[in-house]
This record gives sequence, structure tokens and C-alpha cells, in this order.
Amino acid sequence: MVRTNWVWVPDWNAEDKEEPRIIYFRKKVDIYKVPEKLEVQISADSRYKLYLNGKLIEIGPSKGDNKIWYYDTVDLAQHLKQGTNILSVVVLRYPMEHTKGNSGIFRTHTPGFYFTGEYLDENGDLISLSADESWKCSREPNVKILPEQKVLAHLYFLEEASGNPDAFGWMKDNYEDSKWLSAEVLGWQIVINKGESPGNLQARTIPYMNKIPRKFEGIIVIRDSKVKESEWNKMLAGAGEITILPHSNEVVEISAGELMTGFLKLSVIHGKGAKINILQSEGYVLPDDPDSPKLSMPKKGDRLDYKNGHLHGFTDTYEVAGIGRNGDSEIYEPFWFRTFRFIRLEIVTADEPLTLANFDYQETGYPLEVKTWVKTSDQSLQAIWDISERSLRRCMHETYEDCPFYEQLQYAMDTRSQILFTYMTSADDRLARKCFDDFRRSQRYDGMISCCYPNYTFHSIPGFSIYYIMMLYDHMMYFGDKELIRSYLSTIDGILEYFHRHLTQEGIVDKTGGLLFRDTAWSFIDWTTQWNDTSGVPSASLSGPITMESLLYIMGLEYAAQMASFAGRDGVADEYVVRAAKVREAVREVCMSKNGMIQDGPGINEYSQHCQVFAILTDTIELEQGRENLLKTLKNKQEYTQCSVAMAFYLYRALEKCDLYEYTNELWAVWRDMVNNNLTTCVEDPVVQRSDCHAWGALALYELPAVILGVRPTKPGFEEMVVKPVPGHFTWAEGEVITPKGMVKVKWTKVGDNIELHHQLIE
Repeated sequence: MVRTNWVWVPDWNAEDKEEPRIIYFRKKVDIYKVPEKLEVQISADSRYKLYLNGKLIEIGPSKGDNKIWYYDTVDLAQHLKQGTNILSVVVLRYPMEHTKGNSGIFRTHTPGFYFTGEYLDENGDLISLSADESWKCSREPNVKILPEQKVLAHLYFLEEASGNPDAFGWMKDNYEDSKWLSAEVLGWQIVINKGESPGNLQARTIPYMNKIPRKFEGIIVIRDSKVKESEWNKMLAGAGEITILPHSNEVVEISAGELMTGFLKLSVIHGKGAKINILQSEGYVLPDDPDSPKLSMPKKGDRLDYKNGHLHGFTDTYEVAGIGRNGDSEIYEPFWFRTFRFIRLEIVTADEPLTLANFDYQETGYPLEVKTWVKTSDQSLQAIWDISERSLRRCMHETYEDCPFYEQLQYAMDTRSQILFTYMTSADDRLARKCFDDFRRSQRYDGMISCCYPNYTFHSIPGFSIYYIMMLYDHMMYFGDKELIRSYLSTIDGILEYFHRHLTQEGIVDKTGGLLFRDTAWSFIDWTTQWNDTSGVPSASLSGPITMESLLYIMGLEYAAQMASFAGRDGVADEYVVRAAKVREAVREVCMSKNGMIQDGPGINEYSQHCQVFAILTDTIELEQGRENLLKTLKNKQEYTQCSVAMAFYLYRALEKCDLYEYTNELWAVWRDMVNNNLTTCVEDPVVQRSDCHAWGALALYELPAVILGVRPTKPGFEEMVVKPVPGHFTWAEGEVITPKGMVKVKWTKVGDNIELHHQLIE
């Protein structure tokens, strides 16, 4: 067997394979002279956390799948000390059974830990750090990984843990590891195949996530405590400790000040047998309605209303071993990052007093550098910008995410908007490029891509594949990378062929899916009140095809035609244009009522704002007719299904195209309500409000710089741009917009019916 740099626990058994496991790896390294650089490469199946001398250094690997597995390169030099150093790695291994692990984390049939590196000793000899029998390993029996909820548990990351005296201090150089096992080396071909994951290691393509030390803002309310609030706040600020008496029950609720994603860390002293529940919550919810279904979402209002509400969320539990001493605390750190705005600590002590020495966290997320700023005459938009920017940050980690609290999955529809928001605020396309590649690897034999990926199982929302085409088009317009676009044309063509094969005799897209959990695919369009009972799908789907899928197909063809032409495939572009024209005509023939309104389904007298919007954007109807239709939906909201937060971007584009942009003033009321309800991020939708942080709602990050200031590309790669403000209800605006060509400074004032505009490109 050829040796590798992959190792694992030598006595891994059948029971281990069936449950999530935490494994510790440890290696002692003696350094006579700290080098200027000491790069190591590290990976694991499924996840790792790398520590050096007890300090968290890195977390990974970057999310891959069964086709690509990533490794990270980390420079340890700045964290080394002269003398003995301890490399410590915590590995979380998920089982192959997809319902017993995080949906967004792939795993292979070969659990393993990968590590390479070397350094010079005092004699000038090259000493290997690479994973081999010199590394020691041990299971952590006192941490049980659990699903976060009974239904739709995508994360599978909650912990039921207790202190482990045998592992206490295992990251320190004086720890005795003689009872630990020597790691077993895994080999090529027999155990690991270089042609598949995890053997086909590839370098990380995105930056490392933030690891920023943070303190909690303080206590928001004490429910039951004998400790003064001032003492709690001192402890949370790192300025003191608090001691809880034996046989006490303490319940306090702590504020982070804003919705966060971070790694929690609790340090305690003594207190053997104390039980601590750590509930993480997005905000306060209102009392449960006894008549509501058990699985319904809680009712939400003012997220700071702790007097009438309670915290709803997920709970980790920890039983204290009592092994912590002054200067050497017992520490509990849940492996996965948590999403929280508030934390409820519920502590029940046993026979010993418990001292809380510290409770804080490290903020994590993609290192987004926002460079764009905008000010306008509408002061309410500043607060909306703030919650939008925070939403985008909290929904960016190793992939874009729908929401950090519930799923942490990269959905194509959500991500198209998030990528645009990223371009407009930072001109950073690194995470976007990874996203493109992720979805390409999900493509099925019939051309369809998974609606969310990386994902351990394939999920289909047919229309979402069109949003994938849109995000590639956006990259073309912002960055003009011809080779990148050319490399994705076959993926695009496969998607479009899927829809082409599903055309009816009349020429519209046939029924491709339906309701969630009922049909083979989910034809989700938007979360609206009218479609709540059909899980975000137009009720016309119950009778047959939905018009929105034909309109999305037209849009996909139009964008694909422009990309094909950009890549020099004019024949393909022409074909797409012809196909779009035929579907457009078919929609007019079979999905348009006599009054010019576009129906939700052929011959179905049900109408939504969505179909009018996309008919306008695809030129399926004449602009004047589209304007009339759109006005009907705006003025008769109860008659027509309205676009929700998810679809607001497209509604705003239709309003702009129809010269109705002033109507956005009343539409921003949805976001003003978020601010008034003391949200610090944007809700998923105003109907159910499942998630308090959903970045498809970060619309202000596009509207203010691209539309209100008017900075947009008109040719691929920003080779030509326009600075053409759309004033709407605004009287003035100013700001700076980052582009791939440099910063654009804009300032305008409305004078009568005209705009006095000044702008400058700073390369």
C-alpha cells in the first residue's frame, strides 16, 4: 500500500460509521528557531478545526462534493513559539446516511484527516509534520451531535455534551497522551482513490472565513437569577467572574446587539454536575396560538419585545465535569458556528458552586469588504441599507446561503441576487466563481441543476436553473471574462434543452413540477399569502403548467443568447433568439386573457403580479399593455398575488422599465416595517417570516448604487458604463460605487423636472 498523508482512527468500527463523531488528533512539535514561514496543508472528511498551542487557527475545508475535495494551506509561523508546540485538530465526521448529517457537507466512504508540512530542526534536518503514525488520536465520547429539529433538519449540528476529564488540557504541551492511539495511515487505491473525493484534493479557491473575537453587548433580561445584572454584564465584558451557588436555577437572556454568526465559547470553573442549556435565537416571538398547528412557525412582531414574547431557537446542552480551576478553565465550544442575536443561558447547579469565567464568541463569515456607500433624500433608506448589508454578510460563508439560522444552503434564486449585491458593494467575484462551479457539478443527466448546492441530495426547482443562467450573465456584464463564459455554455445549453424537451404542442413549458413534498420537483416561485397553501407555487399548478416557467425559460434564452454571442457562438445565439420568440408567441396565444393580463396558467383565470412583471421583462407583451397590467396589480392588491421580498428585485426592474419607479416608495414599506420591528437583518418574507435573515431581501444594496445613483455596465466587463439615475421619489442622492474599473463618485439633485448630475470615475 502506497503511503499518503491521510490518517484515521485505527479501531473505527461499524457503530462509529452510523453516527456523527468528534475525533481529536494531536502532535508535539519542537521548534528550536521559529521560522519566518511554515506552510502546512490540511483537510478532513467531514470538517476540521485546527489549533496551535490552544489557539484556533483555521476551520475547513472549503465545501466540496463527491467530485471535488478541497485542502487549505495555512502558514503556522506567526503562531509558533520557541520550544514545544502542540498541533491539535478536532475533526467532525458525518456518517454516509444523509439524514444524519449536515445537508451542505459531503462525506465519503473513507473518513480521514489530511496534513502535510515540514520544518528544519536545530541540526538542519528536515522534519516532517505530515499525518502519519506519529500523530496521536482519540475519540470524544462525551459529545453527541443531534438534529436541530424533528422536521427538515438540514444542519444536524446541535450538541448534547459533557466535560471529559480524560481530554482536559489535551491541547497543552504537558498533557499525557500515552493512552491515545497512534493514527492509522490510509493508502492510495486500497483505501483512498486519487480519482475521487477525498483523494482528488484541490486547492481552496476562496478566502478564509473571518474569526473576529467578540463580546456580547450584555444582559437584555433576567428571568431568574440571584446574581445582579451588573455582575453578569461585567463577566460578559471580560471584566470579572460570577459564581452561582449550589442547587440554584439561573435563567438570563443575553444580547449580541445584532444578528450574528459565530463560534461560541463558554469557560467555567468547578461546578461539577451543573447543567447548562444554551439557546440561540434570532429574536423574540409572540406567545403561541393554541389553535395553531404544532409545526407552524411562531408569530413574530417586535423582535425586542421580551416583555410579551419569548426566545425561539435551537439549544445546546452541556454538563459540567467540574475539572476547571482558576487559570485553567473547563471550556465548552460547540463545533459548528451558531446564528444568534440573543442567547438564553439556563443553568442548574448541583452540589458545587459554579463559576462562569467567560462567555464570548468569534464572529465568522466571508470577509466581505464593502466599499460602496450611498446617501439619499429618503432618510429611511439608511437603516434599510444597514440591515441589508448585515443580511448579506450573515448569508456568506464558504458558499452563499439562503439563511444562516435554518439551512445554510446555497439556492440558485437567492444567490443570483446575493451575487449582484456583492458586485455592487465590493466588486468581489471570488465566492461567485466558486458558486458557478458548485452548481455546474450538480447538473443531472437531463440538464437540470440542483436548486441548492452543495447538497448531499439532489433537489429540483426547475425555474431556479434559469436564475443560474442569469448569474452567469451578470458576471459577463461586470467582469467580461470570455473564457469563463465559454466554459459554461455547455451547462447553459443543457438547462435550456431540459425546458425545450418539456414544451407542449402549443409551445409553452409543460408542467415540470408542482407542490413541495408532493411532486417530483417543486415549482416554487415566491412566498405569498395567496400561495401559502401551495408552498409558494401558483395554484394554477394544480391544474397544469404555470406561465411563470415559460417566462423564465424565455428570459434564460435571452441571457444565454447574449452570452453565446459574447463567446463567439453566433449560430447558437441566433438559435436561442428564435426559440425565445416562439415561446413568447405561444404565451401570448394560450396564457393571455382578453383584457391583456397574463394568466398564471393557460386558460386559468388567476393572475399574479409575477406574470405581469416577467412578461414585461421578456417583452412578451407590449410595454404600454405591461404598464397597464402592472398598475392594476399595484392598485388592486387584494385581487392580484403580489411579489414578495424574494421577487422585489424583478418587480423593481419592471417598474423601472415602465417608468413607474416612483411606486417603489410605497413598496419600501415592507423594509421600513422590518426596521420598525427592530430587526437587524432582512426577513425571508413578510408572510410566514420563518427566517429573520435572508439575503435575497438585501435589495437596497443594488437599488441605491445601480438605480438611484445609476451606475451600471452597458457592455461586458464594464467596458462601457452608464451613470443614469432613476430618481423615483428621491430629490437628491450622492455616493461612491465600486466597479471592476474603479470607484465612481456620483452626486445629483433634482431641479424641477431635471436632474443636475455630477460623476467621476477614479481608477
